Amino acid sequence: MSGSSDGVHWSKPITAVGDNGKGYDKEWIVCDNGQASLYYGNCYIEADVTSLGNQIVMSTSTDGGQTWGAEKSPADSASGLGGQPLVQPNGRVVVPYSADFASQRAFRSTDGGKSWTSTVLISNITDHEVPGMREEPLPSATMDAKGRVYVVWDDCRFRSGCSSNDIVMSTSADGVTWSDVTRIPIDGGKSGRDHFDPGVGVSPTLSGNNAKLGLYYYYYPKADCAVADCKLDVGFVSSVNGGKTWSKPTQLAGPMTLSWLAQAGGAMVGDYISCDVIGKSAVSVFAVGFPPKGSTKDQAMYSAGPLTITGGQRPATARGVLFAGRSPARSGSDGVPLHVGDIAPAAE
Repeated sequence: MSGSSDGVHWSKPITAVGDNGKGYDKEWIVCDNGQASLYYGNCYIEADVTSLGNQIVMSTSTDGGQTWGAEKSPADSASGLGGQPLVQPNGRVVVPYSADFASQRAFRSTDGGKSWTSTVLISNITDHEVPGMREEPLPSATMDAKGRVYVVWDDCRFRSGCSSNDIVMSTSADGVTWSDVTRIPIDGGKSGRDHFDPGVGVSPTLSGNNAKLGLYYYYYPKADCAVADCKLDVGFVSSVNGGKTWSKPTQLAGPMTLSWLAQAGGAMVGDYISCDVIGKSAVSVFAVGFPPKGSTKDQAMYSAGPLTITGGQRPATARGVLFAGRSPARSGSDGVPLHVGDIAPAAE
């Protein structure tokens, strides 16, 4: 890692994890900024060790990132990837992550990173395979002023026959007990659109029913497109009441043809995006592709600038679950059924 006090001048890199011949992926860093925290100033890095089957490891710094402690894993030696550590105001660290795309799980530390708990289930994943894309249901996580953790990912449980993905959300005050999964109402449940790769942010000064949320995501206007005909867009929605209701969607970029994009096991726009909320605005950076110039791809990172969080009247809902468990492509070893019976879908 490298540090900077102004975003222009950066320190020489310091090894926080790795440098041992193993393979590491999906690193994510957070520092404890809670003035009332016993561990104020600690920093935490999460990564997965690809050469050990995506074993999850954490490393802690108690001196602002100058030196880092030995790698430690959750008590149940969990594997997964895409973990995003968050530090609550009391110093408790909550780390949501994807358990190899079969479920979203989380673990914690209550002693400043000296030890890490066993993992708990946030939710199983039921995911629609997005044609032509390198895309998996990795989580995006954020935290409000009082420490409530918000986790979002793409999931098809609210779509009849798992025909396409919504962006869904679960929240927790302590990292142990998680709310029912709700569908973020970007559009109707029969829209035919496919939503994926979300990035969520929340105002760090607000909480609860006053929490302002911004959500960026990629989507296909038509989920069942042939790969050569698929069009990719970037969208945005927001909430001013902690995710109870949401705004209408705004298209930010696209349509993009998949052949315009870098290829890495499918068209590639990054494995995930993120979002920060500053005041009344949400900001993110995302990949956009344009028609190639000869044989040269024209793909780069862009921002739509600060987008005002307006909220709206579209209610999030946990009703209409059609599939709970995972799609066949995600089936694992814990015996979770792929179908639990049809329930009437929520109203459009």
